[in-house]
Amino acid sequence: MNRRTLLQSLGALAALPLLPKLVAASGTVAANPISAVAPLKKAPAEWQKLLSPASFNVMFQEGTERPFSSPLLDEHRAGTFICAACFLPLFSSANKFESGTGWPSFTQPIEGHIGKKDDYKLLMLRTEYHCARCGGHQGHVFDDGPAPRGERWCNNGVALNFVAQGKTLPALRS
Repeated sequence: MNRRTLLQSLGALAALPLLPKLVAASGTVAANPISAVAPLKKAPAEWQKLLSPASFNVMFQEGTERPFSSPLLDEHRAGTFICAACFLPLFSSANKFESGTGWPSFTQPIEGHIGKKDDYKLLMLRTEYHCARCGGHQGHVFDDGPAPRGERWCNNGVALNFVAQGKTLPALRS
């Protein structure tokens, strides 16, 4: 167990007495899908065979990559950012912006391709989002983004692949 996991676990244990109040305040802790995409069911062991260790850690063990480590930070070409696991398109490059946070950031996802859930791992309410098709963790959405929506969809770069405009999107994994 690494230090980060240990600290998150200790924080979660400390927050257990507060959970009923947090649930009442938020109204839910369950998954809150905003998608009409049919889910793809695969065992974690199957995803582990298909993904790099870093991608698997982020997407199916809800890890986080180090800030400023993703080559997608410097990706400025027109194109589509797709889920690294199932290849579902998640973001258009037209909605990417430089947030200065160290992770690729977007003003909005492709509608219907993202699911959300409440996240209390850091003892505060955050909104975690994931690929609506495979359930792979992508990042968190915050309300400090640019106008007009004011949203910052902060994504782990290892959870995405980039397909340049003019290139064919890969077939969805089955």
